Amino acid sequence: MASGTLYTYPENFRAYKALIAAQYSGAQVKVAEDFVFGETNKSDAFLKKFPLGKVPAFETSDGKYLTESNAIAYYVANEQLRGKTDLEKAEVIQWFGFADSEILPASSAWVFPLLGIMPYNKQTIEHAKEDVKKVLTVLNSHLLTRTFLVGERLTLADISVATTLFHLYQYILEPSLRKPYQNVTRWFQTVINQPQSIAVIGAFKLADKILEYDPKKYAEPQGKSSKKEKKEKESKKEPKEPKESKAKEQAEELDAADALLAAEPKSSNPFDSMPKGSFDLEDFKRFYSNEDEAKSIPYFWEKFDPAHYSIWLGEYKYNDELTKVFMSCNLISGMFQRLDKMRKGAFASSCLFGTDNDSTISGIWVWRGQDLVFTLSPDWQVDYESYNWTKLNPSEDKTKELVKQYFSWTGTDKEGRKFNQGKIFK
Repeated sequence: MASGTLYTYPENFRAYKALIAAQYSGAQVKVAEDFVFGETNKSDAFLKKFPLGKVPAFETSDGKYLTESNAIAYYVANEQLRGKTDLEKAEVIQWFGFADSEILPASSAWVFPLLGIMPYNKQTIEHAKEDVKKVLTVLNSHLLTRTFLVGERLTLADISVATTLFHLYQYILEPSLRKPYQNVTRWFQTVINQPQSIAVIGAFKLADKILEYDPKKYAEPQGKSSKKEKKEKESKKEPKEPKESKAKEQAEELDAADALLAAEPKSSNPFDSMPKGSFDLEDFKRFYSNEDEAKSIPYFWEKFDPAHYSIWLGEYKYNDELTKVFMSCNLISGMFQRLDKMRKGAFASSCLFGTDNDSTISGIWVWRGQDLVFTLSPDWQVDYESYNWTKLNPSEDKTKELVKQYFSWTGTDKEGRKFNQGKIFK
């Protein structure tokens, strides 16, 4: 069975291919938790393994290295996903090419200008719209009498094409634009609503309306020259480099998906508008990481500010669907990744109790403010609805016992299942 470490940033649709495939095959794929896009992939250690510095990148448990998302997904998949016959295998590869050569260029040319990554050019957008219509028409016709793209069961072809369509369904294809392609939408929702897909991407929301063009967005990622540089340029009377040229350079240097992350508009963090109080959460995180629980748990209660922070118990709703322990742990890691922007004002210890096919997931969360915070930002509304949330009273002994149990990774769940593994969100 394939196993190894996947290097990627959160919400990378290319990485989703491998992670979803691993959910189906049972491959033990661990996502590198300390990966920082733009830093880790530029380090000497990373470039020694992956010379191009692009992600996703995969390091097998026996020290081999793989790049290119389709190859990684193929490696961690099983026979069913790869195709059982030579013809099915060839058809899977055919759809890989279709996704990368037909869908992705058209999607990027339409979506990226609206996100401010590339300059807006009406003619380019119109061409992209026509290209998108062509590929959706082809897909719609193909899926008229089929449930899946290859054979009678889901394969890597479905995973690859569906994830490549993410941006279109997320930002562009509002109800009226989806209407002519009902077969595609039916199939797309079937693929992304499989338990294996939900475990990786969470609940996916189709676009309610098309993303509107905002000319201010394009200027933001380009950056500003310092006053000194500006004076030097003016004194030398050097012409300013046109924005179109800068965009072209960026497009050449960055992979399309990486560009999307790098130029993502900065959204406001709800924690910024809340009073900080006396509890220094970052200080506690450092103390917790460097000291054992005998010291860190008393330290938590010594510093905790109940007026400005709250404690919550989150219990996973669908424990009866959990199978392999490592897959359940990947589900926790996936949630933590997707909530990366929430780390500034939150801390959590999530635990898995039990064994294969008999386990539960629950955790203790601490965050700034007194309300359930997930609803405060679109960036945080990814997995929280899969949990039941209970606000705990910091002054009760029961709460103190739960904090001790979850922070020290001990004890059992409500049904007596023993602690198996835990993960920390910090």
